[in-house]
Amino acid sequence: MAAAIGARLAGLRVSVLEPRHDPIDKACGEGLMPGALAELERLAVRPHGHPIAGICYRDSSHTAEHRFAGGPGRGVRRTELSRSLHERAGELGVQTLDGRVSGLVQDARGVSTTIDRGAEIRSRWVIGCDGLHSTVRRLAGLDSTTQGRGPQAGRRYGLRRHYRLAPWSDLVEVFWSDGYEVYVTPVDDELVGVAVLGPRGLSVEAAIAGVPALAARLAGALPDGSVAGAGPLRQRVWAHGSGRVLLAGDAAGYLDALTGEGMRIGFAQAAAAVRVIAGAPDGATDLRIGPRAAADYERQWRRASGTANRFTGALLAASRSPLRRAIVPVAERFPVVFRTAVEVIAR
Repeated sequence: MAAAIGARLAGLRVSVLEPRHDPIDKACGEGLMPGALAELERLAVRPHGHPIAGICYRDSSHTAEHRFAGGPGRGVRRTELSRSLHERAGELGVQTLDGRVSGLVQDARGVSTTIDRGAEIRSRWVIGCDGLHSTVRRLAGLDSTTQGRGPQAGRRYGLRRHYRLAPWSDLVEVFWSDGYEVYVTPVDDELVGVAVLGPRGLSVEAAIAGVPALAARLAGALPDGSVAGAGPLRQRVWAHGSGRVLLAGDAAGYLDALTGEGMRIGFAQAAAAVRVIAGAPDGATDLRIGPRAAADYERQWRRASGTANRFTGALLAASRSPLRRAIVPVAERFPVVFRTAVEVIAR
């Protein structure tokens, strides 16, 4: 939806294909870093939520925290963010269609997209923003993930549940335990979100029970809604665009949710896709237009995402090594290092 709003602001005609009209929910930490909040402000999207002043890492005996130097982020329920984006898109005249993509064929002039009821939508370009298990990515031949084959070991999943109580901190608290991480995000004045990243089969309740300090905080708190899940988190792609089909957000491949930068990176990728499309010749039928745009987008995608992906990759590698138990103690002992890392995430 951010890509649709950006495209409309750039003067492009745009339609959005959605599987439902209700606000879209998903399993995620729901913390908007200051950089993501700035992108939303640029789009005049202002969702309600709870201020996030910084990030805190904890384990059984160590704590490291840093407050954002450039202003707060915001914890926002994903349904609230979806509602705000849809409302802004409606204000700008973006047309929303209800359906699921079942076919995708492109040629020199544009892309024909078939939805589940058999209707066909003809457009100059398609930006696939349809999530972790993107249908657009698969139909465009860009998916190189081989799920279902090979060992399950090493695959990571995400779970999230809300609890009805007032946040006790204005920080995103990350509890590092053996083999999994628990993220606690204030998302409203009387609501906190608890997200768990770890191996298949881990439950939210078991993860909380394994962190006594958190279990004590949540004792007696009523769950708000059911558990949502996502995964496997790692999704590989051959490229981030093919001809007139470009991918943004989780659909463009995914490494891990460790750093909480997904929304900021997704907005940056959407903006890059809009710039590429806005700069392409209007109505051109030259067979080279699509490949040139895809190559341009690949460069811009890497500029928008490269630093974050390298940072996430390094942290993920450390978390899977004997260094895992040293992550929080080192962050506590060397606050300058932790501060620098958090500011990279925040911007």
